[in-house]
Amino acid sequence: MSRQTRIQRLTASPVLVGALTTLIVIVAVFLAYNANNGLPFVPTYRISIEVPNANSLVEGNEVRVGGVRVGTVETIAPVQDKDGSVHAKLDLKLDKSVDPLPEDTTYIIRTRSALGLKYLQVTPGQSDRGLAEGSTLGLDHARPEPVEIDQLFNTFQARVRNAIQQNQLEFGDALAGRGPDLNAAIGELRPLVRILTPVMRNLASPQTDLAGFFHGLERASAEVAPVAQTQADMFRNLDTTFSALAAVSRPFIQDSITRGVRAENATIETLPRIRPFLRHSAALFTDLQPAARALAESSPILARTFRIGTPVLLKTPILNAQLPPTAAALLRFQQNPNVITGIDALQHTAKVLDPTLAFVTPSQTVCHYPSILLRNAAGTVSQGDGNGNWLRSITIMPPFGEPNAEASPSSAPANGPGAISHLHYNPYPNTAAPGQTRECEAGNVDYAKGRTLIGNVPGNQGTFTDGEPPQKPPS
Repeated sequence: MSRQTRIQRLTASPVLVGALTTLIVIVAVFLAYNANNGLPFVPTYRISIEVPNANSLVEGNEVRVGGVRVGTVETIAPVQDKDGSVHAKLDLKLDKSVDPLPEDTTYIIRTRSALGLKYLQVTPGQSDRGLAEGSTLGLDHARPEPVEIDQLFNTFQARVRNAIQQNQLEFGDALAGRGPDLNAAIGELRPLVRILTPVMRNLASPQTDLAGFFHGLERASAEVAPVAQTQADMFRNLDTTFSALAAVSRPFIQDSITRGVRAENATIETLPRIRPFLRHSAALFTDLQPAARALAESSPILARTFRIGTPVLLKTPILNAQLPPTAAALLRFQQNPNVITGIDALQHTAKVLDPTLAFVTPSQTVCHYPSILLRNAAGTVSQGDGNGNWLRSITIMPPFGEPNAEASPSSAPANGPGAISHLHYNPYPNTAAPGQTRECEAGNVDYAKGRTLIGNVPGNQGTFTDGEPPQKPPS
Protein backbone atom coordinates (compact mmCIF):
# COMPACT_ATOMS: atom_id res chain seq x y z
CA MET A 1 0.00 0.00 0.00
CA SER A 2 1.40 3.35 -1.03
CA ARG A 3 2.22 6.25 1.37
CA GLN A 4 -0.47 8.47 -0.12
CA THR A 5 -3.09 5.76 0.54
CA ARG A 6 -2.07 5.56 4.24
CA ILE A 7 -2.35 9.33 4.69
CA GLN A 8 -5.79 9.39 3.15
CA ARG A 9 -6.94 6.64 5.58
CA LEU A 10 -5.59 8.65 8.63
CA THR A 11 -7.26 11.91 7.61
CA ALA A 12 -10.47 10.05 6.96
CA SER A 13 -10.66 9.03 10.68
CA PRO A 14 -12.43 11.82 12.70
CA VAL A 15 -11.25 10.38 16.05
CA LEU A 16 -7.62 10.55 15.07
CA VAL A 17 -7.92 14.10 13.70
CA GLY A 18 -9.67 15.25 16.88
CA ALA A 19 -7.00 13.67 19.09
CA LEU A 20 -4.21 15.36 17.18
CA THR A 21 -6.01 18.71 17.31
CA THR A 22 -6.53 18.41 21.07
CA LEU A 23 -2.85 17.56 21.59
CA ILE A 24 -1.72 20.59 19.59
CA VAL A 25 -4.05 22.89 21.57
CA ILE A 26 -2.75 21.53 24.89
CA VAL A 27 0.85 22.08 23.82
CA ALA A 28 0.03 25.65 22.66
CA VAL A 29 -1.68 26.48 25.95
CA PHE A 30 1.23 25.06 27.93
CA LEU A 31 3.73 27.09 25.92
CA ALA A 32 1.62 30.27 26.25
CA TYR A 33 1.29 29.83 30.03
CA ASN A 34 5.03 29.38 30.48
CA ALA A 35 6.07 32.03 27.96
CA ASN A 36 6.83 34.59 30.69
CA ASN A 37 9.10 32.11 32.46
CA GLY A 38 10.92 31.10 29.29
CA LEU A 39 10.48 28.28 26.91
CA PRO A 40 11.20 24.77 28.21
CA PHE A 41 14.41 23.03 27.33
CA VAL A 42 16.05 26.41 26.50
CA PRO A 43 19.39 27.07 28.38
CA THR A 44 19.30 30.13 30.73
CA TYR A 45 21.72 32.34 32.70
CA ARG A 46 20.74 32.78 36.37
CA ILE A 47 22.02 35.50 38.74
CA SER A 48 20.63 37.30 41.81
CA ILE A 49 20.48 40.99 42.66
CA GLU A 50 19.58 43.02 45.74
CA VAL A 51 17.34 46.10 45.57
CA PRO A 52 16.33 48.56 48.34
CA ASN A 53 12.63 48.21 47.53
CA ALA A 54 10.74 45.80 45.27
CA ASN A 55 7.41 47.62 45.65
CA SER A 56 4.89 46.75 42.87
CA LEU A 57 7.40 44.32 41.31
CA VAL A 58 6.04 40.77 40.93
CA GLU A 59 7.46 37.46 39.82
CA GLY A 60 7.47 37.13 36.06
CA ASN A 61 8.15 40.83 35.35
CA GLU A 62 10.47 41.44 32.46
CA VAL A 63 14.19 42.09 32.63
CA ARG A 64 15.37 44.40 29.85
CA VAL A 65 18.75 45.44 28.51
CA GLY A 66 18.65 48.48 26.25
CA GLY A 67 14.85 48.15 26.03
CA VAL A 68 15.02 44.52 24.80
CA ARG A 69 13.57 41.70 26.90
CA VAL A 70 16.35 39.34 28.00
CA GLY A 71 14.69 37.45 30.86
CA THR A 72 12.28 37.49 33.76
CA VAL A 73 12.21 37.91 37.52
CA GLU A 74 11.98 34.34 38.78
CA THR A 75 11.55 34.89 42.54
CA ILE A 76 11.36 37.79 45.02
CA ALA A 77 12.38 37.32 48.66
CA PRO A 78 12.87 39.75 51.59
CA VAL A 79 16.29 39.97 53.26
CA GLN A 80 16.85 41.43 56.76
CA ASP A 81 20.15 43.17 57.50
CA LYS A 82 22.04 43.07 60.79
CA ASP A 83 20.80 46.56 61.71
CA GLY A 84 17.17 45.46 61.33
CA SER A 85 16.53 47.12 57.97
CA VAL A 86 14.93 45.05 55.19
CA HIS A 87 15.59 44.96 51.45
CA ALA A 88 14.63 42.57 48.63
CA LYS A 89 16.57 39.91 46.73
CA LEU A 90 15.57 39.08 43.13
CA ASP A 91 16.49 35.84 41.36
CA LEU A 92 16.76 36.50 37.62
CA LYS A 93 16.46 34.00 34.79
CA LEU A 94 18.19 35.53 31.76
CA ASP A 95 18.91 34.48 28.21
CA LYS A 96 22.29 33.04 27.37
CA SER A 97 22.79 35.96 24.99
CA VAL A 98 23.76 38.23 27.92
CA ASP A 99 26.03 35.70 29.63
CA PRO A 100 28.20 36.92 31.28
CA LEU A 101 27.21 40.36 32.58
CA PRO A 102 30.16 42.59 33.66
CA GLU A 103 30.84 42.92 37.39
CA ASP A 104 30.08 46.68 37.38
CA THR A 105 26.56 46.19 35.96
CA THR A 106 23.86 48.44 37.42
CA TYR A 107 20.09 48.11 37.48
CA ILE A 108 16.95 50.06 38.34
CA ILE A 109 13.24 49.25 38.66
CA ARG A 110 11.22 51.34 36.21
CA THR A 111 7.54 51.79 35.39
CA ARG A 112 6.27 49.98 32.31
CA SER A 113 2.87 51.67 32.05
CA ALA A 114 0.60 54.12 33.83
CA LEU A 115 -1.26 51.16 35.34
CA GLY A 116 1.64 50.41 37.68
CA LEU A 117 3.37 47.57 35.79
CA LYS A 118 7.12 47.43 36.44
CA TYR A 119 10.18 45.96 34.81
CA LEU A 120 13.84 45.65 35.72
CA GLN A 121 16.23 47.67 33.57
CA VAL A 122 19.79 46.30 33.53
CA THR A 123 22.71 48.44 32.31
CA PRO A 124 25.85 46.37 31.58
CA GLY A 125 29.09 47.90 32.83
CA GLN A 126 32.55 48.24 31.26
CA SER A 127 34.45 45.71 33.39
CA ASP A 128 36.37 42.88 31.67
CA ARG A 129 35.39 40.46 34.42
CA GLY A 130 31.97 38.81 34.13
CA LEU A 131 29.49 37.46 36.67
CA ALA A 132 29.48 33.69 36.99
CA GLU A 133 26.31 31.63 37.11
CA GLY A 134 24.57 32.13 40.48
CA SER A 135 26.44 35.34 41.38
CA THR A 136 24.77 38.07 43.45
CA LEU A 137 25.02 41.82 42.90
CA GLY A 138 24.80 43.87 46.13
CA LEU A 139 22.87 47.01 46.93
CA ASP A 140 25.76 49.19 45.80
CA HIS A 141 24.87 48.27 42.18
CA ALA A 142 21.26 49.46 42.57
CA ARG A 143 20.53 52.93 41.35
CA PRO A 144 18.19 55.36 43.23
CA GLU A 145 14.56 54.42 43.01
CA PRO A 146 12.85 56.59 40.37
CA VAL A 147 9.90 58.76 41.27
CA GLU A 148 6.76 57.19 39.84
CA ILE A 149 3.82 59.11 38.50
CA ASP A 150 1.55 57.86 41.29
CA GLN A 151 4.07 59.00 43.89
CA LEU A 152 4.17 62.41 42.23
CA PHE A 153 0.40 62.76 42.43
CA ASN A 154 0.34 61.45 46.01
CA THR A 155 2.51 64.41 47.08
CA PHE A 156 -0.47 66.70 46.51
CA GLN A 157 -3.28 67.04 48.98
CA ALA A 158 -6.86 66.20 48.03
CA ARG A 159 -7.70 69.87 47.48
CA VAL A 160 -4.73 70.28 45.13
CA ARG A 161 -5.59 67.10 43.20
CA ASN A 162 -9.15 68.32 42.76
CA ALA A 163 -7.81 71.64 41.52
CA ILE A 164 -5.56 69.83 39.02
CA GLN A 165 -8.57 67.86 37.75
CA GLN A 166 -10.55 71.06 37.41
CA ASN A 167 -7.65 72.70 35.53
CA GLN A 168 -7.42 69.76 33.14
CA LEU A 169 -11.17 69.93 32.55
CA GLU A 170 -10.98 73.65 31.84
CA PHE A 171 -7.96 73.17 29.56
CA GLY A 172 -9.88 70.51 27.70
CA ASP A 173 -12.83 72.84 27.24
CA ALA A 174 -10.45 75.57 26.09
CA LEU A 175 -8.88 73.32 23.44
CA ALA A 176 -12.16 71.85 22.23
CA GLY A 177 -13.00 72.95 18.68
CA ARG A 178 -9.68 74.69 18.16
CA GLY A 179 -7.95 72.08 16.05
CA PRO A 180 -7.25 74.38 13.06
CA ASP A 181 -5.82 77.02 15.37
CA LEU A 182 -3.58 74.43 17.02
CA ASN A 183 -2.41 73.22 13.63
CA ALA A 184 -1.56 76.78 12.62
CA ALA A 185 0.29 77.30 15.92
CA ILE A 186 2.28 74.09 15.39
CA GLY A 187 3.19 75.29 11.91
CA GLU A 188 4.43 78.58 13.35
CA LEU A 189 6.53 76.68 15.93
CA ARG A 190 8.87 75.28 13.27
CA PRO A 191 11.33 78.22 13.52
CA LEU A 192 11.33 77.81 17.28
CA VAL A 193 12.20 74.13 16.95
CA ARG A 194 15.11 74.95 14.64
CA ILE A 195 16.44 77.45 17.17
CA LEU A 196 15.72 75.04 20.03
CA THR A 197 17.82 72.27 18.48
CA PRO A 198 21.27 73.73 19.40
CA VAL A 199 19.90 74.69 22.83
CA MET A 200 18.80 71.13 23.51
CA ARG A 201 22.13 69.86 22.15
CA ASN A 202 23.93 72.02 24.72
CA LEU A 203 21.63 70.82 27.47
CA ALA A 204 22.25 67.19 26.50
CA SER A 205 26.04 67.68 26.44
CA PRO A 206 27.92 66.03 29.36
CA GLN A 207 29.80 69.29 29.83
CA THR A 208 26.53 71.04 30.72
CA ASP A 209 25.96 68.56 33.58
CA LEU A 210 22.20 69.01 33.53
CA ALA A 211 21.85 65.96 35.76
CA GLY A 212 24.11 67.63 38.29
CA PHE A 213 21.83 70.65 38.22
CA PHE A 214 18.82 68.54 39.16
CA HIS A 215 20.83 66.70 41.83
CA GLY A 216 21.77 70.08 43.28
CA LEU A 217 18.15 71.16 43.05
CA GLU A 218 17.16 68.01 44.91
CA ARG A 219 19.66 68.72 47.69
CA ALA A 220 18.49 72.32 47.87
CA SER A 221 14.89 71.13 48.19
CA ALA A 222 15.93 68.74 50.94
CA GLU A 223 17.53 71.62 52.81
CA VAL A 224 14.46 73.81 52.36
CA ALA A 225 11.95 71.13 53.39
CA PRO A 226 12.48 71.51 57.20
CA VAL A 227 11.69 75.23 56.95
CA ALA A 228 8.68 74.84 54.66
CA GLN A 229 6.30 76.19 57.31
CA THR A 230 8.58 79.17 57.90
CA GLN A 231 8.64 79.87 54.18
CA ALA A 232 4.87 79.57 54.01
CA ASP A 233 4.61 82.16 56.79
CA MET A 234 7.08 84.32 54.89
CA PHE A 235 4.95 84.22 51.73
CA ARG A 236 1.86 85.03 53.77
CA ASN A 237 3.66 88.00 55.28
CA LEU A 238 4.91 88.98 51.82
CA ASP A 239 1.31 89.04 50.66
CA THR A 240 0.55 91.50 53.46
CA THR A 241 3.60 93.59 52.51
CA PHE A 242 2.81 93.65 48.80
CA SER A 243 -0.82 94.48 49.57
CA ALA A 244 0.43 97.52 51.48
CA LEU A 245 2.77 98.42 48.61
CA ALA A 246 -0.07 98.11 46.11
CA ALA A 247 -1.86 100.96 47.88
CA VAL A 248 1.07 103.31 47.13
CA SER A 249 2.18 101.79 43.83
CA ARG A 250 0.65 104.69 41.93
CA PRO A 251 1.81 107.34 41.78
CA PHE A 252 4.56 107.04 44.40
CA ILE A 253 6.39 103.82 43.44
CA GLN A 254 5.68 104.45 39.77
CA ASP A 255 7.24 107.92 40.00
CA SER A 256 10.22 106.49 41.87
CA ILE A 257 10.84 103.99 39.07
CA THR A 258 10.32 106.60 36.37
CA ARG A 259 12.65 109.12 37.99
CA GLY A 260 15.08 106.38 38.94
CA VAL A 261 16.17 106.16 35.30
CA ARG A 262 17.40 109.74 35.39
CA ALA A 263 19.07 109.09 38.72
CA GLU A 264 20.86 106.03 37.29
CA ASN A 265 22.02 107.99 34.25
CA ALA A 266 23.34 110.74 36.50
CA THR A 267 25.08 108.13 38.61
CA ILE A 268 26.69 106.57 35.54
CA GLU A 269 28.00 109.97 34.49
CA THR A 270 29.15 110.93 37.99
CA LEU A 271 30.82 107.70 39.16
CA PRO A 272 33.93 108.10 36.93
CA ARG A 273 34.47 111.51 38.52
CA ILE A 274 33.79 110.22 42.01
CA ARG A 275 36.29 107.35 41.63
CA PRO A 276 39.40 109.60 42.13
CA PHE A 277 37.72 111.19 45.13
CA LEU A 278 37.05 107.76 46.65
CA ARG A 279 40.64 106.70 45.95
CA HIS A 280 41.99 109.83 47.64
CA SER A 281 39.53 109.37 50.50
CA ALA A 282 40.81 105.83 51.02
CA ALA A 283 44.39 107.14 51.13
CA LEU A 284 43.33 109.89 53.54
CA PHE A 285 41.67 107.44 55.92
CA THR A 286 44.75 105.22 55.73
CA ASP A 287 46.89 108.18 56.76
CA LEU A 288 44.41 109.02 59.53
CA GLN A 289 44.67 105.58 61.15
CA PRO A 290 47.61 106.54 63.45
CA ALA A 291 45.75 109.70 64.46
CA ALA A 292 42.61 107.65 65.12
CA ARG A 293 44.56 105.28 67.36
CA ALA A 294 46.06 108.26 69.22
CA LEU A 295 42.59 109.81 69.46
CA ALA A 296 41.28 106.61 71.03
CA GLU A 297 43.90 106.93 73.78
CA SER A 298 43.20 110.63 74.37
CA SER A 299 39.41 110.33 74.10
CA PRO A 300 38.90 110.47 77.92
CA ILE A 301 40.79 113.78 78.04
CA LEU A 302 38.80 115.10 75.10
CA ALA A 303 35.56 113.99 76.70
CA ARG A 304 36.46 115.87 79.88
CA THR A 305 37.44 118.87 77.77
CA PHE A 306 34.09 118.84 75.98
CA ARG A 307 32.27 118.44 79.28
CA ILE A 308 34.08 121.45 80.77
CA GLY A 309 34.03 123.45 77.55
CA THR A 310 30.29 123.10 76.92
CA PRO A 311 29.23 125.52 79.72
CA VAL A 312 31.96 127.90 78.60
CA LEU A 313 30.74 127.82 75.02
CA LEU A 314 27.20 128.45 76.21
CA LYS A 315 28.43 131.70 77.76
CA THR A 316 30.41 132.78 74.69
CA PRO A 317 27.40 134.54 73.10
CA ILE A 318 27.49 137.03 76.00
CA LEU A 319 31.24 137.51 75.49
CA ASN A 320 30.76 137.79 71.74
CA ALA A 321 28.17 140.51 72.28
CA GLN A 322 30.70 142.47 74.36
CA LEU A 323 33.61 141.96 71.98
CA PRO A 324 32.46 144.36 69.19
CA PRO A 325 32.42 147.45 71.48
CA THR A 326 35.75 146.38 72.95
CA ALA A 327 37.25 145.86 69.51
CA ALA A 328 35.88 149.21 68.38
CA ALA A 329 37.45 150.91 71.44
CA LEU A 330 40.76 149.19 70.73
CA LEU A 331 40.56 150.35 67.13
CA ARG A 332 39.95 153.94 68.21
CA PHE A 333 42.79 153.61 70.72
CA GLN A 334 45.10 152.34 67.98
CA GLN A 335 44.10 155.14 65.62
CA ASN A 336 44.72 157.86 68.23
CA PRO A 337 48.04 159.61 67.34
CA ASN A 338 48.75 160.29 71.01
CA VAL A 339 48.88 156.53 71.64
CA ILE A 340 51.87 156.11 69.31
CA THR A 341 53.64 159.00 71.09
CA GLY A 342 52.91 157.46 74.48
CA ILE A 343 54.14 154.02 73.37
CA ASP A 344 57.35 155.59 72.07
CA ALA A 345 57.80 157.34 75.42
CA LEU A 346 57.19 154.07 77.29
CA GLN A 347 59.70 152.33 75.05
CA HIS A 348 62.29 155.08 75.74
CA THR A 349 61.54 154.83 79.48
CA ALA A 350 62.00 151.07 79.38
CA LYS A 351 65.38 151.47 77.69
CA VAL A 352 66.44 154.00 80.34
CA LEU A 353 65.23 151.79 83.21
CA ASP A 354 66.59 148.58 81.77
CA PRO A 355 70.13 148.82 83.35
CA THR A 356 68.64 149.87 86.68
CA LEU A 357 66.04 147.11 86.62
CA ALA A 358 68.78 144.62 85.73
CA PHE A 359 70.31 145.35 89.17
CA VAL A 360 67.13 146.02 91.11
CA THR A 361 65.17 142.99 89.93
CA PRO A 362 67.53 140.37 91.48
CA SER A 363 67.49 142.27 94.78
CA GLN A 364 63.75 141.55 94.92
CA THR A 365 63.58 138.08 93.33
CA VAL A 366 66.60 136.77 95.28
CA CYS A 367 66.86 138.93 98.43
CA HIS A 368 63.41 140.58 98.76
CA TYR A 369 65.11 143.88 99.62
CA PRO A 370 62.36 146.17 98.25
CA SER A 371 59.66 144.16 100.08
CA ILE A 372 61.56 144.28 103.34
CA LEU A 373 62.24 148.02 102.85
CA LEU A 374 58.57 148.78 102.27
CA ARG A 375 57.51 146.62 105.20
CA ASN A 376 59.95 148.38 107.54
CA ALA A 377 58.93 151.78 106.18
CA ALA A 378 55.32 150.92 106.90
CA GLY A 379 56.28 149.81 110.38
CA THR A 380 57.80 153.22 111.22
CA VAL A 381 54.36 154.83 110.96
CA SER A 382 52.19 151.95 112.15
CA GLN A 383 53.95 150.72 115.28
CA GLY A 384 55.00 152.53 118.50
CA ASP A 385 53.70 153.48 121.95
CA GLY A 386 51.96 156.40 123.60
CA ASN A 387 54.87 158.66 122.82
CA GLY A 388 54.71 157.97 119.05
CA ASN A 389 55.91 155.51 116.34
CA TRP A 390 59.38 154.20 115.97
CA LEU A 391 61.59 152.51 113.42
CA ARG A 392 61.84 148.75 113.42
CA SER A 393 65.52 148.69 114.38
CA ILE A 394 67.67 147.79 117.35
CA THR A 395 71.24 148.54 118.18
CA ILE A 396 73.35 145.51 118.98
CA MET A 397 75.83 146.57 121.66
CA PRO A 398 78.90 144.49 122.05
CA PRO A 399 80.08 143.81 125.62
CA PHE A 400 81.98 146.56 127.34
CA GLY A 401 85.71 146.17 127.70
CA GLU A 402 86.38 145.36 124.02
CA PRO A 403 88.97 147.72 122.55
CA ASN A 404 86.82 148.64 119.56
CA ALA A 405 83.34 148.32 120.98
CA GLU A 406 80.93 150.90 119.63
CA ALA A 407 79.65 151.49 123.12
CA SER A 408 82.83 153.35 123.86
CA PRO A 409 85.53 155.04 121.86
CA SER A 410 87.75 152.68 119.85
CA SER A 411 91.14 152.15 121.48
CA ALA A 412 92.62 149.72 118.91
CA PRO A 413 92.01 148.35 115.39
CA ALA A 414 89.01 145.96 115.10
CA ASN A 415 91.14 142.87 114.71
CA GLY A 416 91.01 141.32 118.10
CA PRO A 417 92.22 140.21 120.41
CA GLY A 418 88.74 139.05 121.44
CA ALA A 419 86.72 136.59 119.32
CA ILE A 420 84.01 139.17 118.62
CA SER A 421 86.25 142.21 118.26
CA HIS A 422 86.84 141.89 114.48
CA LEU A 423 85.72 144.13 111.65
CA HIS A 424 83.18 142.64 109.25
CA TYR A 425 82.43 145.03 106.38
CA ASN A 426 80.92 144.31 102.92
CA PRO A 427 79.98 147.53 101.09
CA TYR A 428 78.73 145.68 97.90
CA PRO A 429 77.19 142.37 98.95
CA ASN A 430 76.11 139.90 96.23
CA THR A 431 72.44 140.25 95.29
CA ALA A 432 72.42 138.15 92.07
CA ALA A 433 72.96 141.33 90.03
CA PRO A 434 74.48 140.90 86.55
CA GLY A 435 77.95 139.42 86.94
CA GLN A 436 77.36 138.31 90.55
CA THR A 437 76.77 134.91 92.14
CA ARG A 438 73.11 134.00 92.64
CA GLU A 439 72.98 134.53 96.37
CA CYS A 440 71.55 136.96 98.91
CA GLU A 441 74.65 137.81 100.87
CA ALA A 442 73.66 140.85 102.96
CA GLY A 443 71.82 139.86 106.13
CA ASN A 444 72.45 136.14 105.59
CA VAL A 445 76.14 136.02 106.59
CA ASP A 446 76.93 134.31 109.88
CA TYR A 447 79.29 136.24 112.12
CA ALA A 448 82.72 134.67 111.83
CA LYS A 449 84.18 134.87 115.29
CA GLY A 450 87.92 135.60 115.52
CA ARG A 451 88.20 136.67 111.85
CA THR A 452 88.34 140.03 110.13
CA LEU A 453 86.30 139.99 106.86
CA ILE A 454 86.33 142.83 104.34
CA GLY A 455 84.24 142.41 101.13
CA ASN A 456 82.24 139.41 99.93
CA VAL A 457 82.08 136.39 102.20
CA PRO A 458 83.47 133.19 100.67
CA GLY A 459 80.87 130.61 99.63
CA ASN A 460 77.23 130.84 98.52
CA GLN A 461 74.92 132.14 101.23
CA GLY A 462 71.76 131.02 99.40
CA THR A 463 68.61 133.01 98.64
CA PHE A 464 66.16 134.63 101.00
CA THR A 465 62.47 133.88 101.17
CA ASP A 466 60.38 136.31 103.14
CA GLY A 467 59.42 134.74 106.45
CA GLU A 468 61.65 131.70 105.95
CA PRO A 469 65.35 131.04 106.59
CA PRO A 470 67.82 131.34 103.70
CA GLN A 471 67.67 128.49 101.16
CA LYS A 472 71.29 127.49 100.71
CA PRO A 473 72.30 125.39 97.67
CA PRO A 474 73.62 121.90 98.34
CA SER A 475 77.36 121.79 98.89
